[in-house]
Amino acid sequence: MKMIGRILACLCYAGPFSLLAAEKPNIVFILADDLGFGDVGCNGATRVQTPNIDRIAKEGISFGNAHTTSSTCTPSRYGLLAGEYPWRKNGTGILPGDAALIIDPEKASLPSMLQRAGYRTGVVGKWHLGLGDGRIDWNQRIAPGPKEIGFDYSFLVPATGDRVPCVYLENQQVAGLDPAYPIAVSYKDPIGDEPTGAAHPELLRVKPIRGHRQHDGSIVNGIGRIGYMSGGKAARWNDETMADTLVAKAEAFIKESRQEPFFLYFSTHDIHTPRVPHPRFRGKSPMGVRGDAIVQLDWCVGELLNLLDSLGLGTNTLVVFSSDNGPVVTDAYDDGAAESLGDHKPAGPFSGGKYTIQEGGTRVPLLIRWPGRIAPGTTSAALVCQVDFLASLAALTGTELSAGDAPDSVDVLA
Repeated sequence: MKMIGRILACLCYAGPFSLLAAEKPNIVFILADDLGFGDVGCNGATRVQTPNIDRIAKEGISFGNAHTTSSTCTPSRYGLLAGEYPWRKNGTGILPGDAALIIDPEKASLPSMLQRAGYRTGVVGKWHLGLGDGRIDWNQRIAPGPKEIGFDYSFLVPATGDRVPCVYLENQQVAGLDPAYPIAVSYKDPIGDEPTGAAHPELLRVKPIRGHRQHDGSIVNGIGRIGYMSGGKAARWNDETMADTLVAKAEAFIKESRQEPFFLYFSTHDIHTPRVPHPRFRGKSPMGVRGDAIVQLDWCVGELLNLLDSLGLGTNTLVVFSSDNGPVVTDAYDDGAAESLGDHKPAGPFSGGKYTIQEGGTRVPLLIRWPGRIAPGTTSAALVCQVDFLASLAALTGTELSAGDAPDSVDVLA
């Protein structure tokens, strides 16, 4: 089947860029969270403005028939990084915050393949692929994780923004942890003496949907989370500054890696719930907090594009922008997103969205910029899937894959 796929790819090749690059390009893969096909201007959005995301399409290629392997986050990210359909492996559904690592360190992954090709590799942002062996002590070094599957540097939201622990993990350790206030985490029963959303709903500034009990655990920044945690207060993130923090870490990685080929997997939290954009983005769209979070996401993209260009790296950097699955408007929190939607269609012309088997669940934006290699303003109707990035980038970098690696990834570089 892989050979048939390669033959079809060659037959369908329309040649938007040359494959004769004498040097390996830097690769920046920006993966948004819960962003629908119709949530960006280049795919028809008008009620929210995304000039920086649209710039990638204007200066590169826009795919109209691009898909994830799944309509939820953990399995789609697994497919992207492992080159394997998630249904082949048990335990690749939506993971709790204390799940074990689900990507096999003994097999090739997207970062380990690029590491072998001579790249410095980094991941910044949402992870949600499990950590450790299932018995995590958040006060110690946590492994296996990103390092064991090929990332030289990591700065993570360990699971998702609505799950405990609400701390960042940098290079296998909780960032900013005060040992005098150790972290304890439970996904079964309340822990410690801090208030929970179930017991003290009056303390919540972002309310859960009436009758929805999933997010009534520990309250962090006035927001109820899935699960319970105690301690680690000095290390806890601030939801409003999360985008700024992740951009700063991504920019630092680019600056530190500029003298060698690098691969950055920048996995944003926007526009996943809880949607709490920075105050400077509030009211920047007529679509409430979901629209404001899209504006914040677009700012993040613009910051990285501008940095690449200012450092003289833009020409030899392959920038990919996509999303982990289709859109969801109201998801556990009563944030007014549905009431503010207006005539905006998050999935564009497609039915369904996140969690569904309909096309809107997996069809996502896919925009790629590589100046001098991809003609600006190019569009493609080719059927492509994120599972194929591993084999395609292996071909681009001249890296061989072993027989058992990335079993579902096909070279569709053309």
